[in-house]
Amino acid sequence: MSEAEPFASKSTVSISLRKQQTTDSSLGKRIVAYVVNRQNDDGGYAFAQGLDSNAQDTYYGLAVLSILGSPFPQMDRTIKWLRDFDVGNIYSYFYIGKALTLCNKPLGSQFREYVESAVSRGRYFGNVDVYVEVSSEFESTLMFLELASVLKISPDGQEARRWLLRYRNKDGGFGACGHSNINSTHHAIASLCLLKVNRRDLNDTVGFVRKCEQPHGGFTVVPRSAPPYMEHTYYGVMTLGLLGESCRFPSQTMDFVLKCQRDNGGFARSVLGISTFENTFQAASIMQRIAST
Repeated sequence: MSEAEPFASKSTVSISLRKQQTTDSSLGKRIVAYVVNRQNDDGGYAFAQGLDSNAQDTYYGLAVLSILGSPFPQMDRTIKWLRDFDVGNIYSYFYIGKALTLCNKPLGSQFREYVESAVSRGRYFGNVDVYVEVSSEFESTLMFLELASVLKISPDGQEARRWLLRYRNKDGGFGACGHSNINSTHHAIASLCLLKVNRRDLNDTVGFVRKCEQPHGGFTVVPRSAPPYMEHTYYGVMTLGLLGESCRFPSQTMDFVLKCQRDNGGFARSVLGISTFENTFQAASIMQRIAST
């Protein structure tokens, strides 16, 4: 029997993922141990032992612990590491800012000045020419909007809404050059929700997301492709949630997620590969969402 099998049913995972019980469950304990065992002496985190702390893993590590209702170890050291981090672009601002928020610490004036400057100049959106390593062409837009929400900055948003909707394709999905994919669709929908677009105006996007949903569990990046991966499943589940929908195949999707758990307690992007903090965050978020519906 595999280690995932005891948690393969939706009802069992629903119980183990209730916030007040999660850290006492075998599943929760293994995930928490994976994260805390990768905290460095400086208070930051890295997805593999022996690596230097980095902003992305520190945020995802804290986010996983938060989802599981587990306290942050050596939080004073973590806060100091976050405060000392030299932010320089939207990605570092986002991960450091979100991590500080999880630690219940206010963001400094540097964050407000950075976001206000980008918003006032319309520089938080409008570029679909991105590096291949970037998750989608709308990812940085969502990052700016999430930071603006934390800082209680309200961009006018009319131009940003028009720009995002320009990339909604005939199939209801989003993506540049007329090619929709689940990553771009999630970042666009999440951004439009923050920009207060009426959810009913986005209903045709549900059809595209459903086409990426697999009866055997998980989601694919585009319809009629294989296999599913953790990040695409995360984007699919979360996008449906934003649109007021839920998985059609929750137990199968839960099974897929659990099969991606490695012996160290973390999760990989597929049934093969190494565990990462990002994939573990995605797995915990998916299970929490399915357990709550």
